Amino acid sequence: MEEQETPLEEVHEHIHEHAAHAREGWVMGVAVSTALIAAIAALASLLSGDNVNEAMMEQIRASDRWGQYQAKSIKAVELATRVALLESNGKAVPDDVRKKLTEYDSDQDKIKKMAEDLNQESESHMRRHHITAKAVTLAQIAIAISAIAVLTRQKWFWVFGLAFGAAGLVFLIWGVGL
Repeated sequence: MEEQETPLEEVHEHIHEHAAHAREGWVMGVAVSTALIAAIAALASLLSGDNVNEAMMEQIRASDRWGQYQAKSIKAVELATRVALLESNGKAVPDDVRKKLTEYDSDQDKIKKMAEDLNQESESHMRRHHITAKAVTLAQIAIAISAIAVLTRQKWFWVFGLAFGAAGLVFLIWGVGL
């Protein structure tokens, strides 16, 4: 899967350009804070993409295991049918056939456990992906709102943008901590 892009690079550059020519000192603070928020967005985007890729890989591995499980199941049913036919005809069932049937059952249990573990791991990566994707979105919103602050010279927009940036950071930390 492709990594998420942060389409606000031009906005970020525009903020820095305004900051260089601004008379208000707080505009430089907007420029610095948006640079930090852009770094948060980039990191969150990288982690989000990594987690979705890992989730897909784990799901593929789980599907492979479920395929093995089905193959063992088919072999076990075929062998059990053969055993039933031999017994119904009063013929002896070789010990190696009974042993193989037990082996299939044991293998199926192991394969099932592996597949279930891989499914859980995939779900865990998807949860982290969704959380870090929210971090990217919040950081992008923060940058856009900060741009509005510079363009309108309204400081309260910057504070609002910082709040979104802080929320993005919280989601990033949460997504990493899972």
